[in-house]
Parts: sequence; C-alpha cells; structure tokens
Amino acid sequence: MSLALVAAGLVAGCGKQQAGAPGGPGGPGGARTAVVSVQPVVAQQLVMEQSLVGRTAAHMVSDVRPQVGGIILKRLFTEGQTVKAGQVLYQLDPRTYEAAVDSAKGQLAQAEAAVLAAKPKAERYQNLVKIDAISKQDGDDAIATLRQNEAAVVSAKAAVRTAQINMEFTKVTAPISGRIGTSTYTPGALVTANQTNALTTIQQLDPIYVDVTQTSAQLLALRKQIASGALKAVDGRVPVKIVLEDGSTYAQKGTLEFIGTSVDTGTGNVSLRAMVPNPDGLLLPGTYVKAVMPSAVNDKAILLSQSVVSRNTRGEPVVKLVAVDGKVEERLIQTGDAIKDQWVVTSGLKEGEQVIVSGASNARGGQQVQIADKNAAAPAQPASAASAASTAGGQ
Repeated sequence: MSLALVAAGLVAGCGKQQAGAPGGPGGPGGARTAVVSVQPVVAQQLVMEQSLVGRTAAHMVSDVRPQVGGIILKRLFTEGQTVKAGQVLYQLDPRTYEAAVDSAKGQLAQAEAAVLAAKPKAERYQNLVKIDAISKQDGDDAIATLRQNEAAVVSAKAAVRTAQINMEFTKVTAPISGRIGTSTYTPGALVTANQTNALTTIQQLDPIYVDVTQTSAQLLALRKQIASGALKAVDGRVPVKIVLEDGSTYAQKGTLEFIGTSVDTGTGNVSLRAMVPNPDGLLLPGTYVKAVMPSAVNDKAILLSQSVVSRNTRGEPVVKLVAVDGKVEERLIQTGDAIKDQWVVTSGLKEGEQVIVSGASNARGGQQVQIADKNAAAPAQPASAASAASTAGGQ
C-alpha cells in the first residue's frame, strides 16, 4: 500500500511541474512566445544589369564577284578556310585581256610616233612665221596638230592602263580577310562582270558583332531614374557579358559600341550593338545569344532572400518585420529584378529595419515575439522538452 501511494505522489508532482513550466499553457506567460531570427535591412551599392536577347553578326561581309567576264580556269582556295586580303581565289582565262593590252600598247606607239613627227614641224613653222616665209595660219595649224597628237598619246596611255587593269581582274582576289564560304561556281563556268550571283562570300568573324534590342519603354524608364538621381549612369565603355544558347557564359567579354538613335516604328525597339572578341571562331553569324550589360548603379539597393518574401492572397509580396515594440508587422513591399536567389526591393523597406528571416511561420501580425540570439543553438524548445521527458522517466 505504501509503494502505491509513493508512486501516485510522484506522478502528481510531475504533472504539477509540467503544468507550471515557463512558456507552457499554464505558465506565467500564458500562450507560448514565438522565437524568431531577424536580419537588419542594409543598403548597398548594386550595379543594375540588363539581359537582352539578340544574334551575332559578322564584323565585315564581302560578296566576291568578277569584275570582268571569262571562263574560270582554277579555284585556288579551300572552302571554309581563312583567307587573307589580296589572296587569289579564282583564275579566269586571261588570253583575250592580254591581247587587249598588246593592242593598246600598239596604239600608244603610233600616237607617240605622230608626236615625234609633228613636234619638229611645228617648231620649223614657228621660225618661218617670224620671217614671214609662211602665213601665220599655217603655223597655227602645225601647233594644233602637235597638240592633237600629244592628246592621243595621253589617251593611248589610259587605254593601256585600262587593258592592264582588266587583265589583272582575271585574278579574282579576296577583298577582305576572313572565313570563306562555299563556291557557287566551278572551273569551266562562264562568269560576267557585275553579275547578280556572287562567286563566294567572305565573313570576318574576329571580332564579331552582337546585335540586341531594347524596348523604348525600358530605355525611357532607365533615363528617368538616372535623371531623378535614383540611379547613376555607368561611365566609360560599357562591358558586355555574353551568355550562349546552352546557358554557359562566353569566355571573352565585349564592349557596347552603338546605341540606336531612333525607335523602330514597327516593333518599338531600339537597336544596340556590342563588339566581342572571337579568336577561336566559336561564335558564328546568326547565333542566338544573350548580352548582359550594366545599365546604371544603385547606391542604396536593398536585397532580400527570396525565401523571406511571401505572397498574400492577392499575390502581392509581403515580409514580416519586428517593430521597435517587439511585435510582428506584416508589410507589403515592391520587388524588382531577381539576382540569383535574392529580390531587389524597390520600395517598402528602410535601412535599419528588422526583417524576420527564421520562424516567420509561427509569428502572426501584432504578436509579441522574442528575437533569438544569433550565437544560440536552435531550436531551444525541442531540447527542453526532451530533457523534461528524460527527467520524468528517471522519476
């Protein structure tokens, strides 16, 4: 009987201890006080970046066309390889142009011979005019004949030069350095001067252009923010980072070279062009890429982890803060761009305010909370409960 009474007393004692434990339903604090962790709002400098989609374009493009007509004798390049400016690509049949050069040289010789005959005659006539041996008209005619023959020499020399140029054009050379495409003509084909179809195309790929577009509304909003002082303009040459189709970042960084001076009336976009080094030829014309470039600097940017921001029933972003009186405050905020796992907060928070980063699910608006020590082990409540159970077992 005495053992039964002792056991009953122990059970009753444990029940009283649990009922009167601090923080329990029957404790001095009534309802359990939520313990939360907070993080102060800190403003920092943030370079605002914009990601624009676009495509690459060759730095220089040249369609190779013949400047004279003829039969192609040889193709002197390998398709897809790099060629140098001035390198011979095609050899046309030069025989007719060589003959034209010889003919022009013969005409030049005739003109020079006529000058040799007319010059001494004109000099003699001038002397005879002085002594009135011949009429002045005969002297003037001799001078005019000499001038005509000298003009014929000049014309014959130009004809020789033209014939030589046409003969040189039988060697079709590369106008620029770059990577050459496929040949649309083979040896034996007849080509003509100023034909519509190009023999081949050369593209200079290092460096390469990246053409992107930005809406005029985005550009206007950015300029307004800079004008109001909310953001600062980026000084100097703007660096450009290229993101490839597979999501990887291109090793070479470029610079922004051009911002369009007008808005496309069809799309409402403004064109931008960046130049990017392409030493390995990895970027080909027409490749889809993203250009990431800084647009401005925000000296008072506020960043919050996305896990801290929740949404209300209307889908608006909400955060929970601990006010000066130690109570929870739910506040609507405005968010801008996402940077990795953080939101850029554009309005709704001030520097120095305490944002709840842990334990927010157990805290309601207006509730008094306790801020956990950053160095304390968490959570504390399960450990004390386990200790109480161990004590009861020992009893």
